[in-house]
Amino acid sequence: MDFEKRCPRFEKAATVLGKKWTPLILRSLMDGPRRFSGMCAYCPGLSDRLLSQRLQELEEAGIVERRVYSGRPVVVEYILTSKGQELRGVLEALQRWADQWAVPAGQER
Repeated sequence: MDFEKRCPRFEKAATVLGKKWTPLILRSLMDGPRRFSGMCAYCPGLSDRLLSQRLQELEEAGIVERRVYSGRPVVVEYILTSKGQELRGVLEALQRWADQWAVPAGQER
């Protein structure tokens, strides 16, 4: 891998994945479909408005698919596309790094 040269593909990926809350939203979908309320519970502190915005961005990027099931009431689920599932290794690597180096606020040594 050549880190000397700027890579437009890496830049695009970092722009999509590097936004606040996006990795946590993706992590919440790794085990399967989730409803909006489930993602809100998984990401305390994330506003409904920002979650909607991030999900729309991820849909536009082809990473997340929104599925609507008709009925009473209408059920909406979000699921990772195959493109989104390919991020599993990235999120697992980030988790390994976090386990070793990221200390949660209030737990500093």
